[in-house]
Amino acid sequence: MPCRGVRGATTADENTREAILKATRQLLALMIRLNDIKPEDVASAIFSTTPDLNAEFPALAARQLGWVDVPLLCTHEISVPGSLPRCIRILLHWNTDKSAHEITHVYIKEAANLRPDLSQIPPVDWEELEAWITEHLAAHSGDGDSHSEEETS
Repeated sequence: MPCRGVRGATTADENTREAILKATRQLLALMIRLNDIKPEDVASAIFSTTPDLNAEFPALAARQLGWVDVPLLCTHEISVPGSLPRCIRILLHWNTDKSAHEITHVYIKEAANLRPDLSQIPPVDWEELEAWITEHLAAHSGDGDSHSEEETS
């Protein structure tokens, strides 16, 4: 079975733990749902942020959604003058029989400007997406979350 890359990018509203996790969960949820990705088929994932986002590791969002057995890595993007601020990127290495042209890459919010050729996704029902995320958060409560909400409040 081939291993394919699935790319995605979004922006966080601010440099806070919750803004980074919310933006990352939304992006990852769309990547999962648009491609029918199952965690057991993911070989690894790389999460990057621009240097202005450092309040939380974005990979924690994947752990919160139940990706406890997937190898995850966080890094910063190169600080290029004039680049998009508060940007979160994900690269999934996914074992799939889908061909490269069948994969839906996801670029949302201000990050859609990074790859206009790849940012054409079906319309998103944001309320329904948040309900899906909430359901998965509840199902995997505590999975990989080294910081409880009480500790950060």
